[in-house]
Parts: sequence; C-alpha cells; structure tokens
Amino acid sequence: MKIFFTLIFSLFIQYANAADPKYPVSAISANLLEGVDVVVRQERTTFTIISKSQATLTVYEVYTILNERGKRYASEVIGYDKLVKVNYFKATAYDAVGNVIKKLKNSEIYDQSAYDGFSLYSDNRLKAAEMSQGTYPYTVEFEYELEYKYLFQIPTFTILAAEKVAVEKSSYTLHFPFNLAPRYKALNIHQDPVISDLNGIKTVSWNFENVKPLTFEPYGPFKSQLIPHILAAPSQFSYEGYEGMMNSWDQFGKWIGSLNKGRDVLPEETRHKIKALTASLNSREEKVKAVYQYLQDKTRYVSIQLGIGGFQPFEATVVDKTGYGDCKALSNYAVAMLEVAGIKANYTLINAGEHEPGMITDFPSSQFNHVIVAVPSERDTLWLECTSQVNPFGYLGRFTGDRRALMITEDGAKIIKTPTYTASQNTQIRVAEVQIDKQGNAKAKVKTVYAGLQYENDHLNSVLGDRPEDQKKWIQNNTQIPSFDINSFSMENRKDKLPSAAVEFNLTLNRFATVSGKRIFVTPNLMNRSTFVPEKITERKTNVVRRMAYTDIDTIRYALPEDIYPEFLPEPVRMKSVFGEYESSFKIDQGSLLYVRKVKMNKGEYPADSYNQLIDFYKGMNKADNIKMVFISKT
Repeated sequence: MKIFFTLIFSLFIQYANAADPKYPVSAISANLLEGVDVVVRQERTTFTIISKSQATLTVYEVYTILNERGKRYASEVIGYDKLVKVNYFKATAYDAVGNVIKKLKNSEIYDQSAYDGFSLYSDNRLKAAEMSQGTYPYTVEFEYELEYKYLFQIPTFTILAAEKVAVEKSSYTLHFPFNLAPRYKALNIHQDPVISDLNGIKTVSWNFENVKPLTFEPYGPFKSQLIPHILAAPSQFSYEGYEGMMNSWDQFGKWIGSLNKGRDVLPEETRHKIKALTASLNSREEKVKAVYQYLQDKTRYVSIQLGIGGFQPFEATVVDKTGYGDCKALSNYAVAMLEVAGIKANYTLINAGEHEPGMITDFPSSQFNHVIVAVPSERDTLWLECTSQVNPFGYLGRFTGDRRALMITEDGAKIIKTPTYTASQNTQIRVAEVQIDKQGNAKAKVKTVYAGLQYENDHLNSVLGDRPEDQKKWIQNNTQIPSFDINSFSMENRKDKLPSAAVEFNLTLNRFATVSGKRIFVTPNLMNRSTFVPEKITERKTNVVRRMAYTDIDTIRYALPEDIYPEFLPEPVRMKSVFGEYESSFKIDQGSLLYVRKVKMNKGEYPADSYNQLIDFYKGMNKADNIKMVFISKT
C-alpha cells in the first residue's frame, strides 16, 4: 500500500506539472533564440522608498538557459550586512517543457562572509543559490527581497548587460512618497516612463518587451555607454544618522565633508615630525613629496568595510597609531599631514580601474569606488595615490588617470580631471646590439626603457622591487623571442611623476637565424613584431575608440661576420593614418646592419567607417615587422 500511494502521489505531481507548465521553451519567439545563450523570460525589479532611512528592493528573475555558455545565469548571489536584511530568497528550476525539476531548500542556500581576501574588517555577507542543471535547455526562477535600513544608493537597472542575451519581458519600477522623490536618468532607452499617483505614493515604471541581443564591437566605446540602463539616486537621504541631500555635487560633497569632519586631528608628536621633515624644503612639490614618502614608509593599505565605514574614514590618530588604513583613511591622513606642512590638499572621490566607466557628471550620485588626494595650485595639480607603498610620487597611471573625479572642498565639491598621458610620455625605447655567427647563433645585449603608462606594461611596475628570480621570470615571460637564454639582467626603477623603468639583459640566441647553404635569413625586428589584426566587421555600427597613445622606438644593430653581406636591402616603410604612424628603415653602417623601427599610436574616438583603415594599418605594420633579410657568404 505504501508503494501504491507513493506511486499515485508521484503521478499526481507529474500531472499537475504537465497540466500547468511554467515558461516552456517552446513559447519563446524564434527571433529571440537566434544566436543567443540565454533568454530573459521575466525580470521585474521594484525599488520602494519608505522613508529617508528605509527602502526595499524586490526582484523577480526568470532565465531560460540554452547552453553551457549561459550557465552563469543559473546562480544568484545577493549581498547583505547589518544595514541590509534579506526578507526572502527563493529559487526554482524547470525543464524545457516547464515542469519543476527542483525547488531551492533553505539548507541549500549558501550563507557566508563576503570576504574578499584583503579586507581587514568586513561585515559584508552573501547568500548564493546554485540551480544549474545537466541537460539543456532549462529555466531558472529567482525571487528575493532586500530591506535597507538606509537610503543612499539605488541599484542601477540594466536591461542587457552582456552579449548573446535576449529579453522577453523586463520592467523597472520606483515607488516613493511625494516628498522623497528620487532622481532618475535613462541611458540608451528611447521610451518615457509611465507615471501614476495613488494615496500619496508616486510610481514611475518602464516596461520592455522582445529586446534583441547587443553586440559589443572591438575597439568600441565602454559597454556602459552602449547598454540600456536606468540610473536612480535619492534627493534626500539618511545613512546611519548622517542626513544629506544629493540634488547637486555641492550637496553631495558637503555630506562627504560631514563624514570626515573632526577626523583630521594628528598627535602632537606627529605634527612635530612633519614640521621638522618639511621645514628646510623650499618648494611646494618638495614638501608634498616628503610627506608622501613618509606616508608610504609608515603605512600599509587594508580594506575596511563596516557599515558606514564604506564611506567614512578612520580618524587620522588611528592610522597614525596602527600604521594601516583603507583608501579613505590613508587619504584623510595624508590631507591632515599636508595641512601641518602648510599645504592645502583635498580628499577626492574617483571611480578607479583601467576599464571602469567614466563619471556621469550631470547626475549627482554615488559613482565612486576609491579615494585619492589632489594638491591643487594655480599652475598644476599634484596627485597622490595613498594606498601604495611603491607608487611613484605624483603618478596615477591606468588605475585613476584620464577621468573625471570629485574633489571635496570646504564649500561642497568640484569636478576635476586627472592627468592624461600622451604618446610622447608613454614610450618604449629599445636599443640592442646583436652579434650573429655563420651558424646562425647570436648574442644580444638589450636595453629597454619603459616610461609613462608603458611603465605598467605586463605589470612591470609590480616586479621592480621584487626578488631577482621574479624579475628574471618577468623577462622570460615578456620577451618576444622564440628561444633564448638569459646570461645576465638588471632592472632600474625611476620613480618620478612620469616614471620609467630600465630593463637590461644579455641573451644567448641559439639558432636565431636560419642558415641555408651560403645564405642566412634574419628577421631584423628582434622582439617587437606586430601580429595582431582586428577582426573584420561587415557593417560597423559604433565609433572606433583607442584609449591609449604611445610611442615605440627600436634601434637594433646587427654585427655580422666579415665575409657576410646582405643580398639586398629592403626599402624603407612609411605609413600614416588617423590612428598613428609607422616607419622602419635598414642601413649598412660600418660593416653592420642598422634597423630602426618607430611606431606612434594615437588616442581618440573616430567614425565607425574608419575601422577598415585601422585593419589596414595593422596589416601593413605586420607585414613590415616580419620582413626577412637575406645575407650571403662570400666563401
């Protein structure tokens, strides 16, 4: 009987599922399935403002995952802490027909510390659900609600964040009291929201249907400039008792200033040290550099994420005592020390990261993930990255250079621009001497100076203070010669505002040249050959963007045996386009071959129809870089 009832119950469940399947794959329109990995069946995001210090976020997501490439959509991770409560978290998986395969149990929700590996203190936690299945296609459904005990940030809503994802239905809704109306900005969206009022609550909502996948073209704008998304931010807010306004950057800056107020007090002993350290120095730059060196020698960076600690720095006295702090605390400490030295410096918010989107200057909101220090003057501004013990003084580099930032002032805030490094600054200058014997073996002595942003090539800047074995490994991994042995090497770190690194080494190059009878074949471009060609695009839609300008100059002298001479000299190559310039030349000089190559690449944004010119430029450079010379023996 027990077996009989189990069978009947099982059949009942199957019948119920079959009778009322959810999200069958067969219901997806054919035009949304073409070339995609995932189809968003439903996506409903609702943010509700309850008061200046309370809000909720409700999310409902359904994804049909068509293949292995879409598997990442089968998991959901939500973060929380003491100020963010998870009210519920549910998940269900369905097969292709729409029958339930699995319902998430509470015991299957991963709940753990969101430890990032470098934070010293953090109260951040996460809940994660993994619903992937072994048979494709299948559908996953996630539902959750977060309750915020503050109002400071409103999550950005994104319709399409990746390629090969199509959307059936998606909606975004804001609910709020009239007196707490947030601001919002729709980007790459060409429809107005639907606005309604009911019982003192205003609702603003957007609805989207049958959205085709995006394609991100190479050398295109940042993805954030292309994806359809909606920004929202409160006008007035409260965060752990700190109330503020955000209708303007000045209001935002005043709130940040209120968090920092009174936290710049230094112990008297430290004040005396700073005064003594800078008393004999004459220029402003010398004093700032001395204080920066003191900061680097005394402190180290740790991440601290505790409640409002994500926005408020530790007191300068704490950093002075412990010797550590996060970007906020170390920057606040630097500003305090410079004040003692008679130098006015400003705490500055910035969105750091080489590929991070730029600041949206006409939408005051929390857009920042890092803090640096600006030391302004009438002539120029000095910039301090306070989290690094090895960063060259005044250098920002790829992490925070060439973008807008928000400098906090006594009156509020000011949008400023960090340095852009030019082609004449971002240089790689190489000089080499190569001795070739009749068997095609060679000895090479090479010196390369990397400057500006090229100081960071392949993370060179991070190994300059490392052990010799780590430096040798860097040379082995980043020297573009097929086979070589390192006989000796050295690295020199020149830590200026425009930093540079000199890398020298002596190599043995066995079978460097190809020998065939009386002829020896050599590719003169020793270790800077271009092989990359941008992929062909039939109908380019977006502008072509090059984000870095640079100049490479290689001067290679080949010493040859006395009875070896070139069968012919290749013609010089010269190319010029809107994207850059290339030239290479060959010259017999005092019994040796002198090869010179110069490349200058420009930074900028160019029309979409110029993309083929970029392809042609690279093709021409590749051809020139791989020219072979033929030498012949007289004997």
